[in-house]
Amino acid sequence: MQCQALHGTCRAPLSSPYTAPMADKPVLDHPSLPIIKQLFPDVKFMAVEFRGLTTLICPPERMRDVLRQLRDDPRLDYNFLTDVVGIDYLKYPVKQPGRFAVTYLVHSHKHELRLGVKCYLEPTLDTSGIAVDPALETDSACDIWAGAEWPEREVYDMFGIRFRGHPDLRRLLMWKDYPGHPLRKDYPLRGRGEREHHVPLTRESR
Repeated sequence: MQCQALHGTCRAPLSSPYTAPMADKPVLDHPSLPIIKQLFPDVKFMAVEFRGLTTLICPPERMRDVLRQLRDDPRLDYNFLTDVVGIDYLKYPVKQPGRFAVTYLVHSHKHELRLGVKCYLEPTLDTSGIAVDPALETDSACDIWAGAEWPEREVYDMFGIRFRGHPDLRRLLMWKDYPGHPLRKDYPLRGRGEREHHVPLTRESR
């Protein structure tokens, strides 16, 4: 995987990342990158490319601005949100800018392009529980793509990353008082007794 700072110019764009052949050395020639750099000359971006998918890395405080421009600028026109994913880099063999990351995967039907937009977050509190950590927050994209509502809730539920401005930020898969965020890598693989001490539900349960 290649990672480098994003400056004012990039190489000539590919016709489509779907049809690009796999190269021995990845290249950062995504046609959206120079447009984004032009729109945000004051922001220090990074970019990575892996197996044909380019991911733009931006500061969390500018994430929402970048996502809005990706949707609204006609040169970009990323009209479809494919997914929102959380990542925990605890004990990852390559050092990252933060332990956690949030990535929005977006698609432009007009230009037939895909792009990932990622920000890193570094916790300031113990992550073994459910304490609210102000450092694990970024702005919601629900007002940009309505489809962000459920995947943002899933990231919150599984990783404890909160999304400011989300219209209904509550757990999606686990119950309201669940005492952890199961996809954090410091959460025990077998859980904390949930398998052994769960209460079975029956048709008669109320």
